[in-house]
Amino acid sequence: MSLPVVAIVGRPNVGKSSLFNTIVGRRTSIVEPTPGVTRDRVSAICDIDETYFELVDTGGHGVVDRDDLSEDVELQIRYAINQAHLILFVVDAREGLTPLDRNTAELLRRRTECVRLVANKVDEPHLAASIGEFARLGYGEPLPVSALNGSGKWAVLELIGERIAGQSTQRPAAPIMRIALVGKRNAGKSTFINALAGEPRVIVSEIPGTTRDSIDVRFEKDGRTLIAIDTAGVRKKNKIADDIEFYAHSRAADSIRRADVVLMLIDATDPVGQVDKRLARTIADEFKPCILVVNKWDLAKERASTEQFGEYLTKILPELDFAPVSFTSAIAGRNIDSTIDLAASLFKQAQTRIGTGPLNQALQDAVAAHSPPSKRGRPAKFLYATQISAEPPTIVIFVNDPKRVIADYEQYLLNQFHERLPFEEVPIRLIFRGRRGRKPTPE
Repeated sequence: MSLPVVAIVGRPNVGKSSLFNTIVGRRTSIVEPTPGVTRDRVSAICDIDETYFELVDTGGHGVVDRDDLSEDVELQIRYAINQAHLILFVVDAREGLTPLDRNTAELLRRRTECVRLVANKVDEPHLAASIGEFARLGYGEPLPVSALNGSGKWAVLELIGERIAGQSTQRPAAPIMRIALVGKRNAGKSTFINALAGEPRVIVSEIPGTTRDSIDVRFEKDGRTLIAIDTAGVRKKNKIADDIEFYAHSRAADSIRRADVVLMLIDATDPVGQVDKRLARTIADEFKPCILVVNKWDLAKERASTEQFGEYLTKILPELDFAPVSFTSAIAGRNIDSTIDLAASLFKQAQTRIGTGPLNQALQDAVAAHSPPSKRGRPAKFLYATQISAEPPTIVIFVNDPKRVIADYEQYLLNQFHERLPFEEVPIRLIFRGRRGRKPTPE
């Protein structure tokens, strides 16, 4: 079910993203004084007394993009305008009426009945008296707000509530899974997202670093709602050029944390590098189910077989040796659906709970096949195991002395559990604890 759309539109640096964050109630869209920070449509599901709508932030109309993406930004703005039930046309009370405001007003003229004028940055009383000049734009007296201090927020919400009253705005279906797409710049994440969405939902460009925000895109598959999170491409820390890239990099890490499954896109035409390795380490440290998505495979399949490339990834990214590999061509739409089906399978694995009986049998079989080595003359003695949680599957093993479990043997047990338990392709967290009420054996 589609929700009514409220779009925020205006020239650069009028505070659209700040207003967006104020309405949403959290920092979702990047706020930075550099013009052109927001390029794609950033959206969030909001509600007013359980009347739901989709709020959309857009790039600045008329921005001169430093990467020559102005036409792409304008196209995304037009998509938002065409879909909107209400357009919040934002102007800057401090700077006053500008030629670019007039240009934006003309852009919106064919949707006049949907436009409401909002004067932002009315942070001081004298500014409220000067905003009357914006009425010359032809959209009536502006609503004064200050996204910085939150004043005027409730008036904006009331305005939105009046506009969407009577719309079919039930609570949207909760997503069954959140999938984060991460990878280095130009790995094809945005193309993959657009293939899922079935429309140019985010800007695709050969210019590295096009995506800056982390963008949640809702899509339907087999009658179920999913969310794909497009993230900014990661680059080496010593090459992060400015605050915009810093925020984008930070959002990518946050997206990994809130995802149920991570798709790590790897450019088949480039060698795996330090950026890929650092991302793999982050995914492993967060214990996230992961698919290694080898994208642009149509351009590289003559160089190696899928088996050879899979062995290469296992060797170079050992912390994700459990992760399945999917070979795709996002630009051609090849293997996209099957990758999402695989992600759903991993999510189900991560939610699995195993009984104490089968778990302890797996532990006994593993120890019988390879006894723990001695550490300072004494081996660890494993007593029993129990699964205490899922997502990730977390197994506590009680042992006579946790300090006697060496790292190599812990890895051995992990490998055995991957083979013997229904967690073959997802990370497992192992915790070793001493016997309750007993002190560890002295060294």
